[in-house]
Amino acid sequence: MKKRISIVALLLSMTVLLNSCGVMFGGSKYNGTIIAKDHPNAEIYVNGNKLGNGQATALFPRNRNLTVELKEPGCETKTQTFRNAFRTGNFILSIITFGVAGLAVDLGNGASYRPDYVKDPAIKKVSIKDYTFTVDPPVCK
Repeated sequence: MKKRISIVALLLSMTVLLNSCGVMFGGSKYNGTIIAKDHPNAEIYVNGNKLGNGQATALFPRNRNLTVELKEPGCETKTQTFRNAFRTGNFILSIITFGVAGLAVDLGNGASYRPDYVKDPAIKKVSIKDYTFTVDPPVCK
């Protein structure tokens, strides 16, 4: 019985100590919906992987930029890169509430970043975990 209590106490301690604001309020991944503007048949590739045609939704890591390619017969391939930004508010709250350990957790798993919807009008923030990316149409012949 004493061993079980020790294991439960250890697990609860790890849950509290290995957590941070970024992980609790955003996680290391987000849902991204990619829309091929005015081209419902365009094939959507993200970081080299095909996701679908016209519109696609998937989970993406917060700590990497998103490179989207649109391919459609008779059109040039359109490539657009969506950059990440550092979550400053998350950084401050992690230090205040969880200290250096919280900051290390956020930086280590990528929760310290978000798509840069402030500087890029093609990115729309739906919620802290959901973003919509509108890719400009490719040039067709």
